[in-house]
This record gives sequence, C-alpha cells and structure tokens, in this order.
Amino acid sequence: MEKIDNPEDLKRAYPLKFALNKLEMAAFNKYCKKYKVENRSKFIRETLMTTILEQFEKDYPSLFSEEQM
Repeated sequence: MEKIDNPEDLKRAYPLKFALNKLEMAAFNKYCKKYKVENRSKFIRETLMTTILEQFEKDYPSLFSEEQM
C-alpha cells in the first residue's frame, strides 16, 4: 500500500453507489438499529475496507503453504 504524505490524498473524492433489494435493506436497517450504528456510511466503508485488507493479507505470498504450517 502506498504511503500517504499529502493530507489531500485522504479526502473522500470518489463516491460509490450500490443498490440493495427490499430484503437486504430490511436486514441492513435491522442490523443498524440492533447495534446502534449511527453513521451508516462510515460503517459500510469500514466493513468494506476490513474485508479488502483481510483478503490482501490472505493473498500475500508466504514462504510456506498453510498445510506446511
């Protein structure tokens, strides 16, 4: 991952849009209510980036395969 030297690089300038169906939206609303998610945008962003970074970590080449460890 690139090092960020310029604070301007941290500005959120690239909006993403996606759609949910009725059942997905109901589940999302129920989750947010149950776990008191106040900032849904932040929640979606953090959840997405956590998943991406975990996958990058899994994909990172290692000296030994999982079976050998």
